[in-house]
Amino acid sequence: MGSRFTFALVCAALLPLAAGGLGAQARGDTRPAIAVMPFDNGGSYGQGKEDFDALQRGIAGMLISELALNPSARVVEREQIQKLIEEQNLGASGRVDPQTAAKLGKLVGARYVVLGTFIDFYGDFRVDVRLVNVETSEIVKVESDRAQRDHLYDIIKTVATQLMKDANLPGLAKPASDQRMSRQVPTEALTFYSRALLYQDRGQRDKAVEMYQRAIAVFPEYSEAAEGLKRLKNS
Repeated sequence: MGSRFTFALVCAALLPLAAGGLGAQARGDTRPAIAVMPFDNGGSYGQGKEDFDALQRGIAGMLISELALNPSARVVEREQIQKLIEEQNLGASGRVDPQTAAKLGKLVGARYVVLGTFIDFYGDFRVDVRLVNVETSEIVKVESDRAQRDHLYDIIKTVATQLMKDANLPGLAKPASDQRMSRQVPTEALTFYSRALLYQDRGQRDKAVEMYQRAIAVFPEYSEAAEGLKRLKNS
């Protein structure tokens, strides 16, 4: 009862800000917006807890990056979602259900919210996602993909492609699509990137900087890590 009341109070406080943002969006950006929640660990084995905690953020961060490549959608920044989750202490209470996710989605002006779960069973990696309609809280579509951990980025790309179709977004132009599909982010670099996000959310700035740098050392073309490092140093 108390947590629901607190959630309602925060929602009421944020609604004027959200309404202002939605008004600006209606005037300047009418694209459907998509918000991606941090992923849940569905019960993984074979790595340390810190790695799995990091992947909850890293998989969501990379999925946001993939969806943002489609110019027909507006993708909510990860930091916006993380801020709301921290304000509600939702990360400590377990999984975010579709109804709560839809409420958060409304606050950031999203049409869809993506909820995801991953399971790593000693290198056999599976990702499941649900696309939720913010207005109705209904699950529009469920998608899944699995492969060996070494191909984690391929799983993320596949799921992102499926979600674009489920959200009725037009496909990418062929040059952009070809470039996207040919890109390969090593799982080692993605793991360092995930740890950078974890430490950043914890306020451990020096550790986050180190992890961003290690991700770039493994994969120099890692634009997401380079951008994250730049934003962290300038903040």
